[in-house]
Amino acid sequence: MADRRTLPVPEGLAGERLDAALARLLGLSRTAAAALVADGHVLLDGAVTQKSTRVDAGQWLDVELPPPPVPVRVDPVPVPGMRILHDDEDILVLDKPIGVAVHPAPSWTGPTVVAGLAAAGYQLSLAGAAERQGIVHRLDAGTSGVMVVARSELAYARLKRAFRDRTVDKTYHALVQGHPDPLRGTVDAPLDRHPKEEHKWAVVAGGKPSVTHYDTLEAFRYATLLEVNLETGRTHQIRVHMAAIKHPCMGDLMYGADPVLAERLGLHRQWLHAVRLAFDHPATGRRVVFESEYPDDLRRALEIVAAES
Repeated sequence: MADRRTLPVPEGLAGERLDAALARLLGLSRTAAAALVADGHVLLDGAVTQKSTRVDAGQWLDVELPPPPVPVRVDPVPVPGMRILHDDEDILVLDKPIGVAVHPAPSWTGPTVVAGLAAAGYQLSLAGAAERQGIVHRLDAGTSGVMVVARSELAYARLKRAFRDRTVDKTYHALVQGHPDPLRGTVDAPLDRHPKEEHKWAVVAGGKPSVTHYDTLEAFRYATLLEVNLETGRTHQIRVHMAAIKHPCMGDLMYGADPVLAERLGLHRQWLHAVRLAFDHPATGRRVVFESEYPDDLRRALEIVAAES
């Protein structure tokens, strides 16, 4: 059944666009609010209007919120090694192991974060596409580390906005081949799907703007440990950008890493780990920081590199 609400426009929202005011009043994304207006589910002083209409204090909004979508069935499957770092009524922060995708996909038959959380009995936000409800960002299946999931609708809307507005700090460590020059730098190169290999991404003229900042933490004889921060969050961004400057992540055979080195280090995936995530808590506004330690396979590989230097 639809949820019908009648709300006055407060003084603080006077002069805002209708879709922006509606988003702030109901904790929705701007896109969701605009869709409600476009579909005729919002009346301003009893009349249908445009999403760009500026509202005045004291006007009345009549809103019909459609029922939430029925979530796609996700068979609960426990995910070994997935640890919960923080859990409250709005967010859940976890340490994702390797070999686990974030959500179901036609090309993926292995374990997923969504299924693992379902198996553990966690209720997530129903916002978002049916197969990825509650998911506000992703890590590759072969990338481990810290990530946040939305449990409430408010958290989903605010976290999606935070990622879009780039107020979330995402820090990774990457062990790359060779020694980047300069030791600290920025890779600013547009990314899109690889023109010939559909499962890969590449630097492509006219692709989506993509910016990666890196800084050297420690240099070894044939490798460098980098701290990497993202301005944008494209698929495979760090892996492609590192390969583009001729310093692929150790073990990343998809993007040109040395297979002999990978075997010697015992790596069966890219040496890339999401070590830190910092953002404003969607309910309290307080800045929160969560961290993840290197998993065993990355730690062992780093020890071998250090011992051979």
